[in-house]
Order: sequence, then C-alpha cells, then structure tokens
Amino acid sequence: MTALTTLVAEPWADWGLIDSGGGLKFERYGAVTVVRPEPQAMWALALADWDPDATFVPGSDEEGGGRWVEHRPVPRDWDLARGAVKFYASLTPFRHLGFFPDMAPQWDWMRERASDAEVLNLFGYTGVGSLLLSDAGAKMVHVDASKKSVEGARANAALSGMADRPIRWIVDDARKFTAREVRRGRRYDGILLDPPKFGRGPEGEVWRLEEDLAPLLADCRQLLDADSRFLVLTVYAVRMSALAIGELVTQLFGDLGGTVEVGEMAVREESRGLLLPTAIFARWSRD
Repeated sequence: MTALTTLVAEPWADWGLIDSGGGLKFERYGAVTVVRPEPQAMWALALADWDPDATFVPGSDEEGGGRWVEHRPVPRDWDLARGAVKFYASLTPFRHLGFFPDMAPQWDWMRERASDAEVLNLFGYTGVGSLLLSDAGAKMVHVDASKKSVEGARANAALSGMADRPIRWIVDDARKFTAREVRRGRRYDGILLDPPKFGRGPEGEVWRLEEDLAPLLADCRQLLDADSRFLVLTVYAVRMSALAIGELVTQLFGDLGGTVEVGEMAVREESRGLLLPTAIFARWSRD
C-alpha cells in the first residue's frame, strides 16, 4: 500500500471554511454563515469577530443531538451551486446543511472517470454527488434508506434542470439492494459509498459500520469487473484508521489490478490556509 494521501477541499463561491478553533468551525454557505462544533479544531481562532447567522448547539448525549440557534432569520432552504449543479442547503437537525463540501475532491476525481459510465451511489443522501456525476455523463443508480433524503435528491435534480437525466432514485437498504444486484448479475463501472457509523433501513434494518462494511464491500466487489473504473469509500465520525479501510479495499479489489489510494480528507481554512481533517477514505481505480 502506498503512503497516506490527503485530499483537500478548497473554498469555492458558495462554500468556505472561514475560520476554526476552540472546538468550533465558522463556515459560509452562500450568503448564510454558521458555526458548528468541530472537536478536531484544537487550535486558537484566527479571527475575533465571528458573527454567524446561526449556531448549532450540541446536546448533552453522544448520539448527535442538538439544536440550531438563529441569531438572524435563516431561510428554510436556499440555493447553492457547484458548477452546473444546483442544490438546496438547510439547517438540518443533524448539524450539517444537507451536503458535505469536503467531498468536492472526490466528486472531481470521479467526474474524470464518469463519461458513459454506469455508477452506483450507495447512501447517496440528497444527491449532490449523483448529480455531479450525471452532469459528467454517468448513468446513475442512487440508493438511500431515507425517503426524505431521496425526495431531497429529486428536488435538487429539478432545481438543476436535471429531472430527465438517466438517474434511478431508489429508497432501499444499501445492503439488501446490493445483494439483489449481485444475484441479478449486474455490473457497474463505478461505485461510491459513504456509509454512516449507525443507521436504519426503510424497514428497520440496522446498519453498524464495523460489522456491516466488510460484507457490503465484498458484494460491491462482485458488481465490478475487469472493465470497471473506480470505487470510492468515505468514512466519517468513527474511530477507524484509514490504514484499516485501505487494507480492506486492497484485499477485496486488488485482484482487479489498478491502484488503491488511502488517506484523509480535509478542508482548507480561508483565514490561514490550515487544513481541518474531516474523514478518511480508500479508493480503487483502474488507472
């Protein structure tokens, strides 16, 4: 396995990490600025005049509870864009804003390999990744266990003028859907999966990352073949090493040849240029 790689999400017109420190991060999402908890921001702030529109106040438990406090009125949702793709941001009860900007380098990397590709997006959430890959020429299968998330993804497609693109929007448990695709003898040119630490399927199926990731990846391997192009796995909010998921991907996909990359994802702070780590990843590519 090669050395660890750091993928850095740079600021763009509709998103940026303005400042961070003291266990917090100060971001801009279009015209709206927010402060959210960030345990890895252990350093001092660069700016002394944070004046956000809203702040997320975490709950006392460790299960991600909490609430948003609006210091000024914030719209229920508002439009953002990355390239030709438009999507809605909102203050969700899960402390994020409906998409994950640190995925930008992964989106760009997959777009380079997406032309005329059939791509499966598991745990696809509100569809920003699916729409960006569709915009690059991919035929998408977008799967998420949350009906609300898939409805949000469809709304983002309509906002982008992409409602008629070849995208299958599917509400289903990722493990069950992938297993059925294996039984059907399906194949894909690329797979993107961004699994949570814990989750539930539409029929109450329980997902636990440490127990269920390896079997799901084994099924993903059966959906790729000698002509496939890539697989991207990203993991957030879990005590797991990039080396561990890298070894798992290498063992399962190494027989396909190509290259496995492993490392951390980060975002660049606008104030000082420092890097704030966000997630770990492992990806396989034919090239």
